[in-house]
Amino acid sequence: MSLTTRAAVCRAPGTPWEITELELDEPRANEVRIKFHAAGMCHSDDHIQKGDAPMRMPVVGGHEGAGVIDAVGEGVTRVRAGDHVVCSFIPACGSCRYCSTGRQNLCDAGKNASTGEFPDGTFRFHQDGVDFGGLCVLGTFSQYSVVSEYSVIPIPDDIPFEVASLVGCAVPTGWGTAVHAAGVRAGETVVIYGAGGVGSNAVQGAAYAGAQRVVVVDPVEFKRDMAKVFGATHTFATAAEAADFVVDATWGELADHAIITVGVLDDQVIRDAISVVGKTGQVTVTAVGGGMVDEHPGAFIGFQRRIQGAIFGGCNPLYDVPRLLSLYKTGHLKLDELVTRTYALEDVNRGYQDMLDGKNIRGVIRIEH
Repeated sequence: MSLTTRAAVCRAPGTPWEITELELDEPRANEVRIKFHAAGMCHSDDHIQKGDAPMRMPVVGGHEGAGVIDAVGEGVTRVRAGDHVVCSFIPACGSCRYCSTGRQNLCDAGKNASTGEFPDGTFRFHQDGVDFGGLCVLGTFSQYSVVSEYSVIPIPDDIPFEVASLVGCAVPTGWGTAVHAAGVRAGETVVIYGAGGVGSNAVQGAAYAGAQRVVVVDPVEFKRDMAKVFGATHTFATAAEAADFVVDATWGELADHAIITVGVLDDQVIRDAISVVGKTGQVTVTAVGGGMVDEHPGAFIGFQRRIQGAIFGGCNPLYDVPRLLSLYKTGHLKLDELVTRTYALEDVNRGYQDMLDGKNIRGVIRIEH
């Protein structure tokens, strides 16, 4: 037996999001059905829609989502019907090599993120005989979705769905990039390139870790202003201005960390980040796009610099998502301030245009039933 769900789908790269009705299968063994109430509008979905990142099409968009467990399949133990949950865009099976060594962000069960198919090669969304994948095997731009129990994390019932949805991607990705992947420590100088949904949380993470200077580079004045709300000590419109400040403030020693969280990665921001860190400095990259590391080896050897890639901010979702929500409830983490605007599902294309126009830290879709 299946049900019908309204969803935002992309049928081919470069085509806009389309609202349509899909047939959704019942959850199978170790799967759950979620009734979504909110979905975050991450830049990664826009990269998929634009064709900047590979994805099997057609696809149901969305990998940030929060809602209520509507039904469970055989053998499910992690959640029960009626539980409030947030989706984790990388599942955590708990038993693979990476989960068992405390690196759930690298879980082997996340291998089908770009196909949207389940481990047995099947799909749960269908229309007229065509299979639709869900982005990251989720598809949160839908009233309902069937996902693996490994991809859901129970949350307290008093957490608003709009902010909870962001703790499945943007918040841990940014916060963890500063705290885990970069390892920011008290008294350090950190330069963050890009202050959108992920970058704003990198700012929060660096500030919470005790950085003396949290320097933000973003061309959009609104985002620079918001960065100060999240803990930035200094903001600049250009990388050159930030570099001049860092040289002066550190007496020429340069920054301890550069964190790249721009919307579209390119050569220039990589060069800027490498040049702003000093001896033993680290560049941590959490961004999607192009760009190459094209520097003379001496730039790394002489100063003993490092470049670190990061996925999910190096967070362990089963541990870090509840921890971040606890920080929110005690006033140590700002989540409400991340949600700039909310949209109906039908307005998904306008929401992404607002994002590209620099109007939002994060747009969130409120899903009506």
